[in-house]
Amino acid sequence: MMGRKFEEGDWAEVYSEAKSIPLYGWSNLNIDIMYKGLGVEHKMLCYRSKPRVTEACGSTLMHPAATRSIRVPDPDTDPQDAMRDILGQYGDLIDQRRAKVQETSRRAKPDMRTGWLLWQESLREFLYFEEEMLRPDPADYYAEWSSRGAGGARKGSTSLWIYERETGRKRYSVTTSAGAKIQPYFDVPPPNDPNLYVFTVQAEEMGGGRVRIWVTEATAHDLRRMLGGLDAKTISSAIIDASKVFNADEAAKVTVSRAAEPIVLEASAYAALQAMFPGSVSDEHLAQLFVQYLHTA
Repeated sequence: MMGRKFEEGDWAEVYSEAKSIPLYGWSNLNIDIMYKGLGVEHKMLCYRSKPRVTEACGSTLMHPAATRSIRVPDPDTDPQDAMRDILGQYGDLIDQRRAKVQETSRRAKPDMRTGWLLWQESLREFLYFEEEMLRPDPADYYAEWSSRGAGGARKGSTSLWIYERETGRKRYSVTTSAGAKIQPYFDVPPPNDPNLYVFTVQAEEMGGGRVRIWVTEATAHDLRRMLGGLDAKTISSAIIDASKVFNADEAAKVTVSRAAEPIVLEASAYAALQAMFPGSVSDEHLAQLFVQYLHTA
């Protein structure tokens, strides 16, 4: 990412590459993934960089928007009638998406899913899981209007809170404070759930005093050519030696390519690399700055 914001299109690209399916281009007007009867709507939520993203496991979180393609009835409307209206609109949107996905396959029934991604602002750890996308049945819920009075520079607002009848847990907050939208609540699975994926892409601790980082193929090629190999001992020794004579003014930003390759370092070497380039924005950037240094050393 080289310091820029992580966007929905980035995750759609990663997901498509991992599943070996074509990337048709992300759009917030259509479902994110449509391929041979598979339809996945991705919902991303930024999670704090510390502690580990698995701290979210077992918790219930709210996503800021499932969709803005709704109309919210007047707050004077009976809350149960308002809920049936809104969930009906949301269900119709799901049906429209299902029909669109159906066009990509001859399956009798499309495989419709919602994919939930928690990502750390540091872009170190990610958590992902999917659940079936179903049209909500209003009979399974009840609703109440909730009003928040104006205070200071803030305007008052009224939201419709929709609760799951069986458990009493809030499942949707429908608000007009920043434009009409449905804000869904979702449950993060426990860490031992077989459908939960947690992956680390920067400074992955491997035990035994070693750390794995991921760099682009171009950067790995440069390091391999300049050092003669990328085994942990060779590259770690080169980093430690360079850190003893390094001048921070020699650091410079360089361009990036796409595919990534893992490199294992000794933990002490990774710490030295971070100390050499404190302004870096990622492990790839660290490696690029080190390559730049080797070119000038």
